[in-house]
Amino acid sequence: MVIVMLMVCAALATACAPGRTVLISDDAPVRIGPETTGRIYTLIDGEWVLSDGPVQLPEGWYAVPPRFVHPEDFDR
Repeated sequence: MVIVMLMVCAALATACAPGRTVLISDDAPVRIGPETTGRIYTLIDGEWVLSDGPVQLPEGWYAVPPRFVHPEDFDR
């Protein structure tokens, strides 16, 4: 009985934990959800420059790991 109660308490504690961190693997792209904001890098004159402040990322866009992007795509 004690074990069952501990398991229930642990399940409730993890399900309701605020600020939960989820690690995403490098296997596939992720899709941006609603109301997502963050600082981004922009390629300017061949150099990646971090934005001064957060920007709104459009829902439905994809974010991919660097290995999915070919450097020659940015030579245009």
